[in-house]
Amino acid sequence: MKTITLNKLPLDLSTPVVMGILNVTPDSFYDGGKYTTETAVIRRINQIVEEGAGIIDVGAYSTRPGAAFVDEQEELGRLSWAVELVRKYYPNLPVSIDTFRAGVAREIVSCLGEVIVNDISGGTLDENMFDFVAETGVPYIMMHIQGTPQTMQQNPVYEDVVREVRQFLTERIAVLNAKGFDNIILDPGFGFGKTLVHNYELMSGMDTYQDLGYPLLVGISRKTMIYKLLGGTAQDALNGTTVLNTIALLKGANILRVHDVKEAVETVRIVQQLNR
Repeated sequence: MKTITLNKLPLDLSTPVVMGILNVTPDSFYDGGKYTTETAVIRRINQIVEEGAGIIDVGAYSTRPGAAFVDEQEELGRLSWAVELVRKYYPNLPVSIDTFRAGVAREIVSCLGEVIVNDISGGTLDENMFDFVAETGVPYIMMHIQGTPQTMQQNPVYEDVVREVRQFLTERIAVLNAKGFDNIILDPGFGFGKTLVHNYELMSGMDTYQDLGYPLLVGISRKTMIYKLLGGTAQDALNGTTVLNTIALLKGANILRVHDVKEAVETVRIVQQLNR
């Protein structure tokens, strides 16, 4: 199944879609603090759309290791403000909100309409999240994480990371299916409770997740798995991001979550041409 339903309409992901990142946070690992004014946010929204993204992902709580705690009201305020701006200028653009809190998601959907809920925890950080998505039917991105954002990089251990991530996703899918919910996108969670070696093992085995029957999202944009291998910082990691996005598409990714939309859109076009 390569289609999800948003606002009772199908969103076809059989042709890969680029999800552009809008972080309205002061401390995200790559672009924290760049989009904290209305002018800057509108400029970023326009850039994401003009460069060809099919979805915009709004984040208001950095989940990088060591990030500052943000309470629910502050996260909700940041998210509401940014989502309202997207709705104002691009009312038909699918919006994803990067939150693991069911209360935040509920308020956004109640006030601003259906969004995709992008939950880094696969429902493990808020026991109410699965009930919320099952009740409302909003699309749900289920990501794998080992631990919490505060602990995930403190010596993560796997016997077989590809198998264990698959087991996590399979078990969580079963819980949602039992609630009558099937509007799911899967994200193996690159960088969330994984070492550099784990991340590349996960990328190598990602095609084995296609038979789970749900669209696959890959988010490796400018992450440490690139620049810790190649040197430099996140600022130097665009070329590595493009290489890994290409591999991800060849292994079945349906959504690329990225900071650099133009480059990802070009990557999709090239891989699509190869696959014709």
